[in-house]
Amino acid sequence: MTWEELLQFIDAEDERIKAKFASYDNEKRILARTVKLGEETGELCNAVLAFLNDQRPEKLNNFKQEHLAHEFADVVITTFMLAKSAGVDVGQALKDKIGIIKNRVL
Repeated sequence: MTWEELLQFIDAEDERIKAKFASYDNEKRILARTVKLGEETGELCNAVLAFLNDQRPEKLNNFKQEHLAHEFADVVITTFMLAKSAGVDVGQALKDKIGIIKNRVL
């Protein structure tokens, strides 16, 4: 997937969700997406534990390798959706942050 394809998907998904939850103002949308990000992060944590075989047997029995990749994707998508609601240009934010990281003295 290209960066442009990802951003187009985020725009389309944002419009779809706005239509579904038309009564939400932007503040409520930001709060809902923040909570959703917490949920997705928790699911990623569970998948990482399963990946490391550090889960209860009943959770390990249902784990498949693609679950880990799907949970990473859910976190990325939800993060981009939240950023869109908050008016954050993720591409510029990444460039800025990478510049800061590269300039750190170890």
